[in-house]
Amino acid sequence: MSVTTVRLQNDTEQRLEIIANKLQRSKGWIINQALVEYLEKQQLEQERWQQTLEAMESAAQGRVVAGEEVHEWLNSWGSKNELEAPKVK
Repeated sequence: MSVTTVRLQNDTEQRLEIIANKLQRSKGWIINQALVEYLEKQQLEQERWQQTLEAMESAAQGRVVAGEEVHEWLNSWGSKNELEAPKVK
């Protein structure tokens, strides 16, 4: 495990100290947990952004499904005649 130094604002340091004491964990543990969660969130957001760009490119190239087909499919959910998801034509 490596060591990284972080400069914290005084109020952040105080809040960190309070939480660490309540959880009976070290400040380093709290910071590590928070950073792991932040990095996972950022990675997920980047993946979603990439998917959005790909979807926009696909739509720009005309690879879309008609809105009526989507509504018909959604309205069939939960019925005994549930439809298959519409496909790009």
